[in-house]
Amino acid sequence: MLVDLRVAMNAISLPVHAVPALKDNHIWIFPTGPDSVAVVDPGEDEPVNRFLTERSLRLSHILLTHHHLDHIGGVKGLCARHAPVVIGARADAPRLPALSLPVGDEPSLPLGHLQLRVMTTPGHTTGHVVYHVADALFVGDTLFRYGCGRLFEGTPAHMWHSLLKIRSLPDHTRLFPAHEYTLGNLRFAQALEPDNPDLQQQFETVCRQTDDGAPTLPVDLHWEKQFNPFLRCDDPRFAAKVDKGHLTPVALFAHLREKRNHF
Repeated sequence: MLVDLRVAMNAISLPVHAVPALKDNHIWIFPTGPDSVAVVDPGEDEPVNRFLTERSLRLSHILLTHHHLDHIGGVKGLCARHAPVVIGARADAPRLPALSLPVGDEPSLPLGHLQLRVMTTPGHTTGHVVYHVADALFVGDTLFRYGCGRLFEGTPAHMWHSLLKIRSLPDHTRLFPAHEYTLGNLRFAQALEPDNPDLQQQFETVCRQTDDGAPTLPVDLHWEKQFNPFLRCDDPRFAAKVDKGHLTPVALFAHLREKRNHF
């Protein structure tokens, strides 16, 4: 058995395991029953199969945040060995392999012993979704620690409003991004606020973690509300620091995202 399954939507903490994949991906795995698990964004199948075999677990669900290959590359291989329910965005259906449950904004769906909330978050792609289970939010490439995803298909307005959706969740929500981009994003945040001593202290902590090969994720949402520049574009004090306060939140977001693209 992976964990004690005393987990519900209002539980304190959902047990989540990180499986590293590709260059800097995290494949997140969490229990849906006594001997079953769900997997989020499997870019590869081999590390997931090894995890399942070593623990004698059954794969019940695959959750896909969007259609990029580094998030779906392992789906066909996993479906060939298992019989999971594959969940993904209705808007992305033609681009998702083995999709069996298309979703949009869904306030509550059964997921084994759990309840799943789905939120559409266009911006990185037009069909991106995130998954809220207990206190965990699997954010794919919409939000990273100290950063956010590039805009490959959506507009700045799309992404800003998607980030506001996430920001409205409870402070104790734990964020599970799909990539370990923390150090690079933190360097950018420091460049925007070089006089912020809290960011310098965090930089030293993150450097120690990465030097030790430790993941810097998950992170609590309340932390990102304080320090992630992309969640603070409507904060007048922050805006005054980075653009003298003359831009709208959407325009400031677009400005920062472009600066980050070339940082």
